[in-house]
Amino acid sequence: MNTLVCTEPGHFAYETRPTPTPTEGQALLRIRRIGICGTDLHAFEGTQPFFSYPRVLGHELAGELVDPGGAAGFAVGEAVAFIPYYNCGHCVACRAGKPNCCVQMQVCGVHVDGGMAELLAVPARLLVHGEGLSYDELALVEPLAIGAHGVRRADVQPGEWVLVVGAGPIGLGVMEFTRIAGAQVIALDINEQRLAFCRGNLGVAHTIHALAPDVAAQLAAITGGDMPTVVIDATGSLQAITNAFGYLAHGGRFVLVGLQKDDISFSHPEFHKREATLLSSRNATRADFEHVISSMKQGLVKPTTYITHRTGFGEVKDKFAQWLNPATGVIKAMVALD
Repeated sequence: MNTLVCTEPGHFAYETRPTPTPTEGQALLRIRRIGICGTDLHAFEGTQPFFSYPRVLGHELAGELVDPGGAAGFAVGEAVAFIPYYNCGHCVACRAGKPNCCVQMQVCGVHVDGGMAELLAVPARLLVHGEGLSYDELALVEPLAIGAHGVRRADVQPGEWVLVVGAGPIGLGVMEFTRIAGAQVIALDINEQRLAFCRGNLGVAHTIHALAPDVAAQLAAITGGDMPTVVIDATGSLQAITNAFGYLAHGGRFVLVGLQKDDISFSHPEFHKREATLLSSRNATRADFEHVISSMKQGLVKPTTYITHRTGFGEVKDKFAQWLNPATGVIKAMVALD
């Protein structure tokens, strides 16, 4: 089968690999869509933590079920998504119902080879019913679930002001599920084109350019002087994270969805006097996936509006580097295997 391998930072190669033979407990998917996410882009750049080469990227996937692998209720030919976080099932996190932060976590396309291939064997227990959604929609369930999980970690309440730092695909998902939770969204980003996308496509009324000299003053004006009670970072930028500590209300919660490699430092007195809460948000759970699919089916989220670039599988090697350039206006690139 045709497989695209990231051999080292900055380099892809197509390889012919054997068709996977599912072992006990594995299902076999024919990959139909691959969403390109920040993890893939950072891996290509060589800036993704927890990464080694060579690696087959791809974890935002939709597939046609070739073999259900014994998964009850699933049928050959069904359009499915799957949860790409391979947890051990017995560590302290798994026992506590938090398989998304398993001690032995193996993320498909990061720690183990992913779905930039014609076929992929996955744990059957991680299959997710497509519920009649299209392949495009199903490939976007995973990144939206990341956003939904971050909102759940923040315990966002109706009427709150939530500052979402970063208007990339993950940040957009955070904004969507903040809105669904009944809170009010403020988008902060360095890219005016992305802020315009938030206003035009998501209906976000309040957007702020991250390089404005008066970000804090703008936030105070929007929130009536209180500042946001929730700040959620979806950038993975050390500078953005550091700055955002200054945008948090007293008694507020700061949730880190984005990931970067370096240490984070902040003023302890400023954080302490706010009695603030700092949380990380890793991956997502089945409940988050189901929440996303339900929201899609109800028309609360229209994820295909995020797809700005499309390409066939055979063109990915030549086009991938372009998607690193903000000037291309890429929000979500979608790869089709038909």
